[in-house]
Amino acid sequence: MTGTTQDDYTDRYARRVSGMTTSEIRALFAVASRPEVVSLAGGSPYIAALPLDAVGEMMQKLAAQQGTTSLQYGIGQGTVELRERICEVMALSGITNASPDDVVVTVGGQQAIDLLARLFLDPGDVVLAEGPTYVGALGVFQAAQAQVHHVAMDADGLIPEALEEAIASLALAGRRVKFLYTIPTYQNPAGVTLSEERRERVLDICERAGLLVVEDDPYGMLSFEGEAPLPLRARRRDGVFYCSTFSKTFAPGLRVGWILAPHAVREKLVMASEANILCPSAFAQGAVTQYLTTMPWQEQIKVYREVYRERRDALLSALTDLMPAGTTWTRPAGGLFVWATLPEGLDSKAMMPRAIAARVAYVPGTGFYADGTGRGNMRLNFSFSAPDRLREGVRRLAGVMEQDLAMRAVFGGSAAISSQRRRGPAAGDTPGPDLA
Repeated sequence: MTGTTQDDYTDRYARRVSGMTTSEIRALFAVASRPEVVSLAGGSPYIAALPLDAVGEMMQKLAAQQGTTSLQYGIGQGTVELRERICEVMALSGITNASPDDVVVTVGGQQAIDLLARLFLDPGDVVLAEGPTYVGALGVFQAAQAQVHHVAMDADGLIPEALEEAIASLALAGRRVKFLYTIPTYQNPAGVTLSEERRERVLDICERAGLLVVEDDPYGMLSFEGEAPLPLRARRRDGVFYCSTFSKTFAPGLRVGWILAPHAVREKLVMASEANILCPSAFAQGAVTQYLTTMPWQEQIKVYREVYRERRDALLSALTDLMPAGTTWTRPAGGLFVWATLPEGLDSKAMMPRAIAARVAYVPGTGFYADGTGRGNMRLNFSFSAPDRLREGVRRLAGVMEQDLAMRAVFGGSAAISSQRRRGPAAGDTPGPDLA
């Protein structure tokens, strides 16, 4: 019916559609993109840091010199040239035993997760994932009619004992767990990194339980304090699927990612991808290949690191100076995000309309849990906005939080107003918000 929201197709949808939900981040984009709103919400890289003139010239040459191939259909696995460059990129992170034959090019990291869900998840299967976890992965698993069981984290990442307990309790309940989905390095949304010691323990636990491991590593090259730990895939080959993307290190608009898979699974991934998209964009692949071959991309990574380190520090400084007492947050050593825990009694989802009215946006913590918990948390992004804008955004956000605390005090809530400002952790300290 024209002019109404009635859906006349409800009784015709496949059962899997009932598990599909709107991303809380996507729902914010229309508002957060307004120039008067300081957005701490998205996860967009700072593309203006790229040498855009040189990138544009590279694209022109690609179309002029290789147009007959780059504007044509391609193969489902991705071009050999790009897969070879991808192996070179992974070698810099410590994955030195990868073969181009075992790489499958995908439409961003999102399709990589979707292909693995298509291959391994039946309705009712269980996926273990950190709590909180990447909202896009939750959407994939829900669409596959799988159940996500969250495993607690702390400042050192996924807690091995919690992983063992989850596996044991689900086995006792007769539930079928297929794999662990994890972002071990500069995690989205929490910003924490799985410690060296825990990486081996997590792999050992999954191996004993017969669980596959899906390692999502979009941020590993964006380190601010020394090199990132070796990926899980650099430590074990069998049973570990390594997913990554050029969205955070080059350009998300090109939508180029990949999976490094055990050899036996490679062909099934290619068939699933061909059924899904026929082939990844030959032009996008050509652009990434040319970028990696002809431009100083490793120097560009250093530029991103410096830009994001400065912006992380600006956000952390503003949080320390301006947040109400009782607020805590993580201190990421890389990546794009800080995870904040609100003073007791505040609700990040209920507070969102008031924040938008105050012209600041964030992502409520509920978007990162399959069960809708996380109302006491929020994700803050620091990659896109300049340092002065980040501070202004925190100032506006702190004002909204102070108002909510005042309302609770007036109407009998347990929270009281304090004029004290919470001083952030001293140098070297690691704040540990409740990530369970």
